[in-house]
Amino acid sequence: MRRLIIAGNWKMNKTIKEGEDLIVSFKRRLYNIENIDIVLCPPYTLLSSLSDMLISSNIKLGAQDLFWENKGAYTGKISASQLKDVGCQYVIIGHSERRHYFGETDEMVNKKIKAAIKSALVPIVCVGETLSQREQNQTFEVIKGQIQEGFKDFSQEEIKNLVIAYEPVWAIGTGRNATAEQAEEVQVYIRNLLAEIYDKDIAQGIRIQYGGSVKPENIEQLIQQPDIDGALVGGASLEADSFSQIIEKCIPFS
Repeated sequence: MRRLIIAGNWKMNKTIKEGEDLIVSFKRRLYNIENIDIVLCPPYTLLSSLSDMLISSNIKLGAQDLFWENKGAYTGKISASQLKDVGCQYVIIGHSERRHYFGETDEMVNKKIKAAIKSALVPIVCVGETLSQREQNQTFEVIKGQIQEGFKDFSQEEIKNLVIAYEPVWAIGTGRNATAEQAEEVQVYIRNLLAEIYDKDIAQGIRIQYGGSVKPENIEQLIQQPDIDGALVGGASLEADSFSQIIEKCIPFS
């Protein structure tokens, strides 16, 4: 059985003080969660202080992005080794907002995955279609291209521990979300595609999250689906009660 993973992506939110206050609330409420991996991905400015607060905690630290070079004249970028140095264990790669606003391509995603794996960071690799692509019945075609190009030239050993987050772009920050059945359909497709590219054992072992307006009200329907192994949570991870509820409602399925 695949271990559930719930990750919170804070995006460009929270000051250091606000983040520290939220961590205090999470630690108080979630300290006894044992069978679910909990990951928080705050802005870079919070990583150092939150890393100190999460020592010996059941909550792991992640970053929202990285650059594929290890060091150099790349103003504004951050490397995998720097993220490791500050205490990160996970990193989000290829989020739809990175692809849409900053022109991130599958080739760039591939380089970032490679850098993360080399530094022993667990990549949370995002894939997903836009509303127009879904309406034109291109969902599977888009997902296939993102995975084939994003995972190009990786061995089974290299990719077996990474996490995939299926995030339909039309459901992110819109209040809309895919139904549990729609999400499961794509998750099954992703798992079958991985079996074709690698093998069935690898495909069955890789965890696939759902991301897209995940809330306490819909997490139970989503997490009951056999191929949904957790959630990448946006707005609901910015409040102690909503994020804690999401995790608590997953306990019976962990």
